[in-house]
Amino acid sequence: MRIGIPKENHNEERRVALTPAGIDSLTRLGHTVFIEAEAGFGSNFSDEDFIKAGATIVFSREEVIKLSEMVIKVAPLTEKEVEMLQENQILFSFLHLAVGKKKIISELLNKKITAIGYELIEKNGNLPVLNSMSEIAGQLSIQVAERYLESFNKGGRGILLGGIPGVAPAAVVIIGAGVVGTTAVRAALGRGAQVIVLDKDLLRLRRIESEFKNRITTVMANPYTVSRGAKFADVLIGSVLIKGEKAPHIVTEEMVKQMKKGAVIVDVSIDQGGCIETSRLTSISDPVYIKHDVIHYCVPNMPSLVSRTASYGLNNASINYILNIVENGLADALIGDPGFAKGVCTYQGFCSNEAISNVFKVEFRRLRIFSTN
Repeated sequence: MRIGIPKENHNEERRVALTPAGIDSLTRLGHTVFIEAEAGFGSNFSDEDFIKAGATIVFSREEVIKLSEMVIKVAPLTEKEVEMLQENQILFSFLHLAVGKKKIISELLNKKITAIGYELIEKNGNLPVLNSMSEIAGQLSIQVAERYLESFNKGGRGILLGGIPGVAPAAVVIIGAGVVGTTAVRAALGRGAQVIVLDKDLLRLRRIESEFKNRITTVMANPYTVSRGAKFADVLIGSVLIKGEKAPHIVTEEMVKQMKKGAVIVDVSIDQGGCIETSRLTSISDPVYIKHDVIHYCVPNMPSLVSRTASYGLNNASINYILNIVENGLADALIGDPGFAKGVCTYQGFCSNEAISNVFKVEFRRLRIFSTN
C-alpha cells in the first residue's frame, strides 16, 4: 500500500504522524511511505532519519496526498487539506468533526473518504490512541498552571504549587476523573498540591481515590459542588470528555466570576469545544487570556509542546491499527476489530457516526462492511 504523511501546518502543530521506527515497520513489509520534506523537524527528526527508515521524501503536501492510498495525519483537517484528498482514500487523523466545519464533513462524504478518527477508536472500554495524548495533556496541565500561578506571568496569584512549611499549597480542582484527570492528579501530587477531583461517576471516584491511597479529596459532580470547587480553586483543570461529541459546559460563566483573582483555568477539553463556558481557543504562541480576572489557558494541541514525546506516543498507539489495514485490507481489519471500526466517521459516502450526523444533519448509516476474503 502507498502511505502518505504530510507535514503538519495547522495551529502550530509540531508532531509528526509516524516516527522513523513506525515507517521502518511498514517499509520492511514492502509498503511505500511518502513523507513531506521537513515533516519531522518540529519533533527533531531529520529527513535523513526517515530516508534511512525507507521513506521517500516528497516536496509538497499536494503530491504526498495525490500519491497515497492512505493519508496519516495528526491535527484535524483544514479546509485546504480536505480539498486535496482524492476519492476513496483512507484518512487517519484526530478528526474532532463535531466541532469542525460542515464543509469538511461534506467533502469527506462527497469524496467517499474512509475517515478514521483516532479519538474514537476503542479497545477494552478505553480509547487507546486518544489516551496516549491525554496522558501527556494531563501532566502538562499542571506544568502550565504552575507557570501561570507566578506573580509575573499575566498576574497570577503568586502561589507556589506545593507551598512551604507554614504556608498552604495551592488548591488544584480537577473536573473529570478520566485519563487526563488521573495524570493531572499524579503530577499535582508530585508537586505537593492539595487536590480535589470531581466526577459524576462514583466508580471512577472510587478508583482514583484508591489509586492515590486517599491522598486526594473526591466529590460527586453536580452544579452545587462544581460551583463550590471553582470558588476554592487556585487552579481549575477541565478534563471532561463525551466521546465524539461537543463537551458540555460544566463550569458556567457565573461560576468563573466567583473564582479568585489570578486563579488559573486549563481547559483540556477545548479540542472538543471546552467544558468551561468562558473558554475560547488559544494557541501555543498566544496561549492565555484573562476574563473575569481569571487566567484561561485553552490550547487544543497541548501535546505539541512536547512534540517528540508525543510523536513517539502517537506512533506506539496507532501503528498496529495501520499495520492491520495495510496487511489485511481495510474491510477485514475493521471486521476483525469492532473497537477499531468505531473510529470510522465516514465510509463510502455516508456518515457512520450518529453523533456527528446529528450535529451536521447528514444521513447516518450504521457501518456495514463485508470481508474481501
